[in-house]
Amino acid sequence: MKATHLTLISHAPTEAQRSGRFHADEDGVQLTTDQPLVLPRGSIGLTGPELRATQTAELLGLRPTVEPALRDCDFGRWKGVSLKALQRDEAELLQVWMNDPQSAPHGGESIADVCRRVADWLEGFTAPGHWVAVTHPMIIRAAMLHVLQCPLSAFHRIDVQPLSPLHLGHHGMWRVKLTSAE
Repeated sequence: MKATHLTLISHAPTEAQRSGRFHADEDGVQLTTDQPLVLPRGSIGLTGPELRATQTAELLGLRPTVEPALRDCDFGRWKGVSLKALQRDEAELLQVWMNDPQSAPHGGESIADVCRRVADWLEGFTAPGHWVAVTHPMIIRAAMLHVLQCPLSAFHRIDVQPLSPLHLGHHGMWRVKLTSAE
C-alpha cells in the first residue's frame, strides 16, 4: 500500500483578512511578495471552490480539481461583516460562537459542522501520491484537530497565516508531518 501525502495550504492574503472581516465567496487574493512555496514534483492539485482558493492555486502553478469539502465555513449572514461591527452590534452572539463549537448564530455552519465535514473528507481520502490542496484557515484548523484528536474547544487556539502549509501523511492513519525549511 502506497502512502498518501497531503499538503493543505492556506490561501494567499486577502483584503478581508487585512481589514478583519469574515470572507465573502467572491473575495480574491492580494498580490504578495512572499516567497512562493516549492511544491513537490508531480503534486496533484485540489482547491476549495472560492475565488481566493482558486487564485492561490493558480499562483502556485497548480491545475487543481475543485473539492467541495475544502470550501470555507458558511458564515451565513456574517459573510463580509467586520469583527468590529459584530463586537459592536452582536457581541453576545459572537461570544457564543467563539465559545460554543456547536453554535451557529449567523445561520451558517457551526465550527462542529466544519470539523465534521473535514474529518469525513480526510477519512475517505487515501489516494496514494502527493496532493496539494489550497483551502482556508478554518479547514486547516479542522484538519489539524482531527488528525491530532484534539477537542473542538482548541479550534480558535490555532492561528493559520496566509500561504501556511500543513503537511499530513497517511499510511494506515493520518499523521502531522513536520518538515525542515528549505
